[in-house]
Parts: sequence; C-alpha cells; structure tokens
Amino acid sequence: MTALHLLGSAADGGAETYFVELTAALHSAEIGTVCALRGHAGRELALAKEGVMGQRLLFGGPLDVVTRFQVAALARRSGAKALVAWMNRAARHTPPGPWKRIGRLGGYYKLKNYRGFDMLVANTQDIADWAVKEGWPADHIHYIANFAASKSATPQDRASLDTPADAPVLLTLGRLHRVKAQDVAIAALTAIPGAYLWIAGAGPLEAELKAQAARLGVADRVRFLGWRADAGALYAAADVCLFPSRYEPLGNVVIQAWAHGLPVIAAASQGPSALIRNGKDGVLVPIDDAKALAEAALRLIGDKALRTELSAAGLQRVADEFSQNAVVAKWRALLDEMGVL
Repeated sequence: MTALHLLGSAADGGAETYFVELTAALHSAEIGTVCALRGHAGRELALAKEGVMGQRLLFGGPLDVVTRFQVAALARRSGAKALVAWMNRAARHTPPGPWKRIGRLGGYYKLKNYRGFDMLVANTQDIADWAVKEGWPADHIHYIANFAASKSATPQDRASLDTPADAPVLLTLGRLHRVKAQDVAIAALTAIPGAYLWIAGAGPLEAELKAQAARLGVADRVRFLGWRADAGALYAAADVCLFPSRYEPLGNVVIQAWAHGLPVIAAASQGPSALIRNGKDGVLVPIDDAKALAEAALRLIGDKALRTELSAAGLQRVADEFSQNAVVAKWRALLDEMGVL
C-alpha cells in the first residue's frame, strides 16, 4: 500500500468526480491506492467498479472527534505511507503519524488546515504561486495538473431531450450556483435564435434559473439535465461548450471538453484565462457579459471550420499537457521523491 486518499465532501462536483478518476488511474498504474470518503453511494460504486478499495467515514464538522482516529486506524491497517487530503474538510481530519501528509489543492483553500503537512499538490501553477506568497515553503509545494480522458461514449439522443436533431446545442456543466453563472448562459440564449441550451448539474439555484428562462421566453429551448455521470455522452452530442463561471480556479470542464473534441467558450475567470489561448484553442469572453457570450456562440455556430480548428487545438493541448499517462507519471515521481514508493 502506498497512499490513502481522503475526501470529506458529499457533493457532486468537478473535484469529487476527479477524485474518482485520479485514484482509479493511480490504482490502474499499480500505485497502491485506498480511499476513505464521506458517504456517497454513486462515488463508492464508481470506485468499486475500478477495483479501488473505499471505506465510508463520517467526515463531520467541528464536533466530529472520531474520524481522525478512524483514518489513522485505516492507514495502519492498509500500510499507508502517505495520506492525501482532498480539500479542507479532509485536511482537518488527516492525523499526523508515521506517514507523509499531502494536501491536494484544487482552489485557494485555507492553508491553516494544512499546517504540518509535508507537501501540497496544486492543480494550477497559479495556486502554487499563491500558496508561496501566503508563506508556504516553495520546496514543499508541487504543481500537477488534472488530466482529462475521453471515454468512448454514444452521443446523447437529442430526441430524448426534446431537442431537434439539426438545432445547435450549447452545453454547460457545473453545480447550479451563482459562481457557475448559468444565468449568464440563459440570458445569452435570448440572442442565439434556434439554439438549445443543455444545463447539466444540480444545486440550489435550479428553481431560480428555471424562472429566469421562463421570464426571458427561452424555457422551451433550455433543458435542465440534473447531475449527470455520463458527461461524455453530452460532450459527444453538443456543438459548443459554454463555461461562463464568474470564479474558477482551474476549469476542469475546459480540459474535459478539449478531450472530447468540443470547442469551448469560457468567461475570462482565473482558471480558464490561464488555460485557454484565446482564439487558438478556445474563446474567452468577459465575465458576466451575456452579449459577448452570445456573439461568440453565434460565431462558432456559423463557422464549422473554426469549430474544427479549435477542437483540434484542444485535443493537442490534452495530448501535450493533460493526458492521464503524463499526470500519473508526475504523481509517481513525486511519491518516489518523497520516499513513499
């Protein structure tokens, strides 16, 4: 056994999805991997299908004094040489011991939760640089990007979503939350006649977003799909991916869309701005600008050659920088350097 990965979130989101993808990839590469996670039947089933051992723990709030002891016991039973904490809640429940402690940063988290950790792994260089500016030792932080893998998927049947076969389909994925700015995508749809908007995700703003679509007269062209575990089928069926987030430290949807050959239009928030080379492998528009988002979508819908060009460039970016093999190799090198392997 090499590493015990800890996830304290019960939500459905990009970080939680990538937790399954990365641990499965490490396991497949014969890097010993065990997981402890907060209860989530779908995630536990996904890990089991990949052959990754997972144990459900409480991962409760400030009054939870049990989980740290359970993590330590599991680490000893499994012979873990490293504990990898995903996000703040997991970090708070990661005990010291005869193992290395690694914090995996997918955002600008509270570094106090990682006090005493041996290493941080940031999924963007900007997060790594920020942590150093906040006082974290530069030789105790490492940048390893997320990978994206295109799994062969049958395209979502448009008729099953009451969408005409010849209509342009715009796809946006993410939790239904203000930071993801689905409201901007809905507003943009008013200026994109004939196009349909598929919104994949669940969250607290669903009723508000549906009311907005009705108020703006586009409800008949918006489809709320809920949380989807088959994102590949959606990428394969859509024409353009919209990623209008107001705040986004990375933008895993951008990398996933690239991997599936889907052109991307993103708001110029921190992560997408660092990822996308505007006009070469994607399109950036100002944050909170529905008009600019609509104009960019209309341009791509009307220019098949441009969509093909952007898609090809995105696929190349994945091959060069965000492939599964490349990312797993970086994790292997880090664990080896730390004496874990």
